Amino acid sequence: MEQGIGVRKIQVPPRLWEIFSSFLGLGFTAFGGPAMVAYIKELAVNKKGWVSEESFQDGVALVQTVPGATAMQAAAYAGLRSAGLKGALSAYAGFSLPAFLLMLTLSIVYRRGQEIPAVVSAFSGLQVIVVAMVANAALNFGKKILRRPGDWSLCIPSAAFMAMGGSPIVAICLAGLAGAMIFRASGAGGIPPRGERGWTRRADLSRIWIPILLVSAVLATLYLLNKKAFELAALMMKVDLFAFGGAYASLPLMFHEVVEARSWMDSKTLMDGIALGQVTPGPIVITATFVGYYVMGIPGAVVGTVSILTPSFLILMAAVPYFDRLKALSVFRAAMRGILVSFVGLLVAVAFRFGTDVHWGAASTLIGLCALAALRCGVEILWVVLVGGLVAAVVL
Repeated sequence: MEQGIGVRKIQVPPRLWEIFSSFLGLGFTAFGGPAMVAYIKELAVNKKGWVSEESFQDGVALVQTVPGATAMQAAAYAGLRSAGLKGALSAYAGFSLPAFLLMLTLSIVYRRGQEIPAVVSAFSGLQVIVVAMVANAALNFGKKILRRPGDWSLCIPSAAFMAMGGSPIVAICLAGLAGAMIFRASGAGGIPPRGERGWTRRADLSRIWIPILLVSAVLATLYLLNKKAFELAALMMKVDLFAFGGAYASLPLMFHEVVEARSWMDSKTLMDGIALGQVTPGPIVITATFVGYYVMGIPGAVVGTVSILTPSFLILMAAVPYFDRLKALSVFRAAMRGILVSFVGLLVAVAFRFGTDVHWGAASTLIGLCALAALRCGVEILWVVLVGGLVAAVVL
């Protein structure tokens, strides 16, 4: 019996509750960001046999091309290949639910404990660690992406543009256009992909219009009933739409929209939310739960979370049947390279902006340097945040 998009045959199709429960269990241990892709593969390919090895590798390539958190998209792809659109929704919901519940709990505790001295000290240290974390992400992105002189011609202007208060979305769009011209002309857009088996069945693609129409109806309802909720939803969807390159790409966008454009919170509070997001499983975009709760309470947490996960999910579903054709276009690969290069500059700008809002004493500087050194040595972010917060609560 054929399931999902593609031609793979599955003897015993998984039930939706089985997909949901399997990814729910995995979601409780989803620390490590993109590293979780290996565990998703172990579950969907090796243990359950829902997805073939070849198909999963195709999916890994695809999720790095579309916007959104890599691990979340990989879970959705595995569900899609297992049981079509409903399977993708089941996997996506199961994998993200633990992160949402834990982040909501921590957000409630945070709002109620802001006046406790030890809590204040701990978060002062965590803000320093967030600066180190974003700087480390910029270094990792830069090491992987900035390999040619032309890369710097996009990276540096992107950093300067946002450091002066420019919109990161404008920077991303301009970098994509420039990349399409520069890298395509120079042949630096990447190596043309080998020929692969295409997606031959598109029956499920038409069903994507159902969730798109549903999302549109929800947005219209929010606009009529609660303008604040509509603005929050639209903001988070915009952040997700432009978050190419993984979940870290959402940070410059969220910082600009939440702190600079709307002043819903200051940068220190957003840094606290980012730090909380690192002690919960799931991607860093779960910070949207914190922002939503801070702005509108529990309803806002729900709206923020759902909104920041929806656009990339729909894009992934729509892109699957056309992936082979899309990735073969040299102009597409060149534009994507330009966008990814710009994200290095945007992350540098965010690290700088965060750094200027932190009080740098001797102890906090030492904590920040140790955190950066630990991250460069490969220590998991979870342990860096937990240990750093404990030390900060004692010494700051």
